Amino acid sequence: MVAQPWTGFRRGLAQAIFGAGATGESAPAAEIAQPAPWQQAAARRRNALLWLIGLSTCGTTALLAATQPLADHPVLRIAHLMLFALLFAWIAAGFFTAMMGFLVQLRGDPHAISVKGMARGPLRADARTAVIMPICNEQVTTVFAGLRATCESLAATGAAELFDVYVLSDTADPALRAAELAAWESLRNSAGTGVRVYYRVRERRTRRKAGNVADFCRRWGRNYRYMVVLDADSVMTGECLVTLVRLMQAHPQAGIIQTAPRTCGLDTLHARAQQFAGRVAGRLFTVGMRYWQLGDSHYWGHNAIIRVEPFMRHCGLAPIEAEDGTQKHVLSHDFMEAALMGRAGYQTWLVSDLEGSYEQQPANLLEELQRDRRWCQGNMLNARFIAEPGLSGVHRAMLATGVMAYASAPLWLCYLLLGSAIWLLGDAAPVEKTAGVPIEIIGLWAATGVMLFLPRVLGVASIVLNGEQREYGGTLNLVKGAVLEAGLSMFQAPLRMVGHTMSVLVAVTGLRLDWKSPAREAQDIEWGAATRHFAPMVGVMSALTIAALLINPGAMPWLLPVVLPLLLAVPCTVFTSQVGLGRRVRAGGLLLIPEERRVPSVLQHAWSYAKGTPIRLWAERLARRAAPPLLVLAPSAELRSRSAS
Repeated sequence: MVAQPWTGFRRGLAQAIFGAGATGESAPAAEIAQPAPWQQAAARRRNALLWLIGLSTCGTTALLAATQPLADHPVLRIAHLMLFALLFAWIAAGFFTAMMGFLVQLRGDPHAISVKGMARGPLRADARTAVIMPICNEQVTTVFAGLRATCESLAATGAAELFDVYVLSDTADPALRAAELAAWESLRNSAGTGVRVYYRVRERRTRRKAGNVADFCRRWGRNYRYMVVLDADSVMTGECLVTLVRLMQAHPQAGIIQTAPRTCGLDTLHARAQQFAGRVAGRLFTVGMRYWQLGDSHYWGHNAIIRVEPFMRHCGLAPIEAEDGTQKHVLSHDFMEAALMGRAGYQTWLVSDLEGSYEQQPANLLEELQRDRRWCQGNMLNARFIAEPGLSGVHRAMLATGVMAYASAPLWLCYLLLGSAIWLLGDAAPVEKTAGVPIEIIGLWAATGVMLFLPRVLGVASIVLNGEQREYGGTLNLVKGAVLEAGLSMFQAPLRMVGHTMSVLVAVTGLRLDWKSPAREAQDIEWGAATRHFAPMVGVMSALTIAALLINPGAMPWLLPVVLPLLLAVPCTVFTSQVGLGRRVRAGGLLLIPEERRVPSVLQHAWSYAKGTPIRLWAERLARRAAPPLLVLAPSAELRSRSAS
């Protein structure tokens, strides 16, 4: 995988404006004389989306401007209006995406890749596929339990001879490496897997997961036509893996086909709410994104199949040259790999109706914020590539939305602070100068509320219209669960806003970041841990609240929805992390998902193996020995000979 140097934002922008001054590929490798039908449909859809966002944003911004006399504190009010326009456009983009997802759920999409009507014949003999799982300092028992269930399900399809499974370890801890080796031995020797499983420890652990995958491609990529990338918490059915290969065979211009993983497996209230949200409203956003993107879709770095040869040829990730001469590495590699595939003329598709692809949510709010801090740093770094020559407009927009997903938090905070400052200055506060709230403000509240909450209503409606409510405990429990999830999401929103704001500050200041893997098993958060994490924020908010009360007590009812969750951050985090509370909610029939009403066999096996002891016994036995050498460990001489080459 030979990586081409990046052009960089400034030179890329200069080339786009002046047509010179940059290097690198400037056009897709595979030119298309006539756009395909899906490309024509995608162009029409994207133009419609831009018009919808633009018109709704202009209308609401005009309403807000009508209530704010610019002569009164003009700098503050103009800044307030600009922030409002940007943030409302962000909300509108999500709203119209969910709306189209709802319509597609009802009537389908003729231009999208789907498993419906797909030929189910045998796989071709040359469809050799590697299933790779990069890991680093993970909970060994849980990870290998899910991999064992995946291998057994793959063996049951009868197509196992075309698949090889690789565990690619970047673990540095000798005890954990010993446990991984024990788990691999247990998996390799267990009856019923029927799949070749290889394990290797990388000697030079560079560039994290992207470097791990690139190392695999350099060593063994030429032996395979496709590879399926898993995360440490991924579980996939054999039928899902085989179907991904069939889809690749049916669409030779597809470079990446991404599944829509279902989140499940943890019982904390926080995880249950996130799982439920993903299955109710979240799937509308997923299907809606597919509607706008089609063959220029997202790649999320796992639970996806990749065409190996073009990936190796076009998706090498060069280091980023910083202004001080140092080098950084691409962190959110998945977005860039999809963009580079597109630049080379290959398509990335999201298949949202393919069942059998699973992952986990973070068990609690602290782990979610820690994960988001990693994602934020990667997405902020990807902003440098928005002007990279040859990328499609959709992939540039994808990089921009990745930035906005986290930059919106400090922008919301600035918007609230500006609004509070205008209010506290008080000379022209519209609510105090009129007998009631102006009709324009009521209209803004209504528009914003509809855009924020209607997707949840449509998510419930989509389930009922498709006759799926029994999978969620019935219509009444479905509605109750939606209300509970919405309330919890509203309460946690200020916490996420502050957490993401801190993540952005860490990213832009270049502070050192801990990339520790999240826990794969739920653990209750201790009061002391939550207090230590949130104490600075609670202290600052307490001081600001007291100051606001002293300056203008009448503003407090309007600030309370933001202030109260921040002051109660510690108990909110502790209670939502409790497994017992989550199980009581489940026993009450709330926040149920289909995988709990009818548990797929692959998940049953994964959860059963995770609770067993054989892997732990192997790990304890080998941990007392010397640590295994840092070399490729394989069940056959075949792999050893490959590694030597």
